[in-house]
Amino acid sequence: MADTTLFELVSPEKLVMSKSVSMVVVPGAEGFFGVLPRHTSMLSTLAPGVIDVYEGDKVTDSLFVVNGFAEVTEERCTVLAEEVILVDDIDTDKYEKQIEALKDEASRSEGDSAEKIRKNIEEREHILAAMIKAKNT
Repeated sequence: MADTTLFELVSPEKLVMSKSVSMVVVPGAEGFFGVLPRHTSMLSTLAPGVIDVYEGDKVTDSLFVVNGFAEVTEERCTVLAEEVILVDDIDTDKYEKQIEALKDEASRSEGDSAEKIRKNIEEREHILAAMIKAKNT
């Protein structure tokens, strides 16, 4: 039997995936990292991006994740993500509309409220850029 590691992907709504895989590549905040069987233990925050799941030498699943973290042990890789989207189902229009609505709100706000909205806009723009990159890859 080939060496595998258990990969679990969890969103706030449900367990999205749980299966034994050859490797999983995760978009960590410090860059992408690959998890193979018997990987050293680690924790990482996620960056918006694509998780590639490998069975053998082929990518079998590609899922876009937004924020969260990954926990890696020798036996498993567990990813908890705020949002999980199949790469084929990415809808950039949703984020573009959210950004426009936030910009409109920011133009009518001032002080701390406006600063919070600007930070939210920056985060949404970062997610949108990662989505566009994922769709074009």
